[in-house]
Amino acid sequence: MTDFASLAPLLSRVDAVIVDLDGTMVDTLGDFSEAINRMLQELALPAIEARHIEHMVGKGSEHLLRSVLKHVLALDGSAQDAIKIEARYPAAWASYQRHYLAINGQFAGVYGGVQEGMKALRARGLRLACLTNKPTDFAVPLLQAKGLDGYFEHVFGGDAFERKKPDPLPLIKTCEALGTAPARTLMLGDSSNDAQAARAAGCPVVLVTYGYNHGQPVRSVDADGFVDSLLQLA
Repeated sequence: MTDFASLAPLLSRVDAVIVDLDGTMVDTLGDFSEAINRMLQELALPAIEARHIEHMVGKGSEHLLRSVLKHVLALDGSAQDAIKIEARYPAAWASYQRHYLAINGQFAGVYGGVQEGMKALRARGLRLACLTNKPTDFAVPLLQAKGLDGYFEHVFGGDAFERKKPDPLPLIKTCEALGTAPARTLMLGDSSNDAQAARAAGCPVVLVTYGYNHGQPVRSVDADGFVDSLLQLA
């Protein structure tokens, strides 16, 4: 594992970069919190604090909602077994989708250094794709709203392939779309999901230190390097 000072050789050996969205380019915790709590209010369930949501982010919206339901049903004194959670899930999913699309990007902000980092990667002649576990219908409008969509040849959400990160399939498919070899395609993310997927796909991986890593120290993750800001790529 190396810090940014040793990453220049790595960047010189890649042809493309796959970039995660939540926690890497955009701080979307505010969006998650707002949409989830609107959903919970609609379902007459207790609210949940953003600090709890932060640890649930990263494995796709389906996992996020099931984790939220498990948490709030326990607060509510209701049974929280899998059957009870699944019984609540369809209404929760429909409500969440409606509320998230209504507020998408309004409570989120682009991390400092992201625009400069993306410009620097493009200036190197690297091809860029965005790969996120967020549903595509959420990801594309968010990138557009934040002025980030123009950097990417492809945007793939968590529903684009049969499996999500940390499975390697989304990275392998994204490399195919870019026409690049995994060994020459860098994964740039914020969590163990990104790192595990990259390792399994045969991609080098660099993680930002400020994102969402399920409440765990990101520097404990097996990665090829870490950056405190994407500005360090410039």
